[in-house]
Formats: sequence, structure tokens, C-alpha cells
Amino acid sequence: MKNNSLSKLSKILLITSGIGLIISIFVPIWAIYLEAPQYPEGLGMFLHAHKITGDYEIINGLNHYIGMKEIHQEDFWEFKILPYALGFFAALAFLTVFINNKKWLYFFAALFLIFGVAFMVDFYLWEYDYGHNLNPNAAIVVPGMSYQPPLLGFKQLLNFGAYSYPDIGGWIMFGVGIILVVLSYLEIKSSKKVI
Repeated sequence: MKNNSLSKLSKILLITSGIGLIISIFVPIWAIYLEAPQYPEGLGMFLHAHKITGDYEIINGLNHYIGMKEIHQEDFWEFKILPYALGFFAALAFLTVFINNKKWLYFFAALFLIFGVAFMVDFYLWEYDYGHNLNPNAAIVVPGMSYQPPLLGFKQLLNFGAYSYPDIGGWIMFGVGIILVVLSYLEIKSSKKVI
């Protein structure tokens, strides 16, 4: 007889994932660092689920010279829905444990992976817009030059080195995605053994 109940390991890791997703609402999700000779200590900008923190106002002042738009928290529609999206997925993790059915785990995993891909695509498009749609009347115009920061990793932009990588909340989200894929694989494998 086919057993659709979740294993003890799945339940424990789903509860852990739910707690992690709640934590990710309150900590930085992504970090962008800029380094240059005139800023040896670096400039950091941190994207949370609902706000921007760090040196973004100084970065706005520098970006003005190359014609980039200023970064303002109220310009991001994502800040209005991301905390609720993370809360929804945390609740879905707990609900999956409560219902105790493998199909709910597969549904949760698929939905969260779609969300993760959409999150990264949206972030790339935001970076592209800020890096390419420049003011043609800016003080510094370098023909053919764009200033899109890297989606992940390092990129040299004139005399600034730009780093972009997940912060605590982002690592939690990546971790939850990996946990869901691994748990789905293990549950499917255990179902085949029972049959």
C-alpha cells in the first residue's frame, strides 16, 4: 500500500525551513558592495524584504555623475509584497507538516522554486534598468558604457569594483530551496520502495 505520509526528517526540516523563512523577513536578503580607491572602507547597500539600508544615499550621490537613477525605497513594489510572500511560504511549510502529505511537499517545493527563479529574474531586470537607462546629460558619459552591477559575484565598473551576493536572508532562501528539492527526491524515492 502506498504511504503518502511525510518522514520524520521531512517534518523536522520543513519546520526548520518555516522558521528560517520567518527570520528572512527581518534580516538583509541581498548585499551590494562597492570598492574604490577613494572609498577604501567600501560602500554597502543591503536589500531587506521591506526596505533598503546601508550607504545607498552616498551611492545615489555618486551615481548622479554617471546618470543613474536615484535609488529610493518607495520605488520598489517588491517591498510591499515580499514580506507577505515569505510569510506565506513559512505558513505553507507549517501547513505541509500539519497535513502530512507528500503531495503538499511537492506542491510547496515547485511553488517555492518558481518564486525563487522569479525573484532572481526580477532582481536582474531591476539591475539592468538602473545600469542601462542613463541620463544622456550626465556629467560623465562614456559611450557604450553601462553600469549594471553583477547579479552574483564581481564586476569592475570604471574605478569601482562591484560585488553582489546573498546576505543572511538570501542564504536562508537558497537553503530552503535546496532542502525542498532534496526532501522531494527522498520522499519520491521512499514511495517507489514501498510500491
